[in-house]
Amino acid sequence: MEAVAFTIPRSASASSPAALNPTSPAAMAFNGTWKVDRSENYDKFMETMGINVMKRKLAEHDNLKVTIEQNGDKFHIKESSTFRTKDIDFTLGETFDYSLADGTEVSGAWEMEGDMLKGKFTRKDNNKVLTTTRTLVGGELVQSYNYEGVDAKRIFKKQ
Repeated sequence: MEAVAFTIPRSASASSPAALNPTSPAAMAFNGTWKVDRSENYDKFMETMGINVMKRKLAEHDNLKVTIEQNGDKFHIKESSTFRTKDIDFTLGETFDYSLADGTEVSGAWEMEGDMLKGKFTRKDNNKVLTTTRTLVGGELVQSYNYEGVDAKRIFKKQ
């Protein structure tokens, strides 16, 4: 049940080199294949999203792998899990439609803010906003989510 949204760190600035240049080393550092290692508050987040208990239990063991390929401001992301494989192509700052693993339809965009990839997506069924960030912390990819005041994280290790 991957969702996309980000928060801006206090230290990030729209005038920082990575924010202005999507080919900077900070931006390109996301490239590679990442496998989920652990999650924090993910079940509560999914519950708040309205995902039923059976799908939540399955999602806890989805063995998600995310492959990120960046070329300037264009991204190709492949999500592979026990349950599905999905290819996503987007350009920073451009709105696109996406279907979450549970079938929830969203529309939104990703931005690069400092060394953080930030996404803001609106659900098509209820117009509520889902935010997701991707950032590197200690060599791990940390994907953070916020929906209706509930925060969660999925932490990935590089393969």
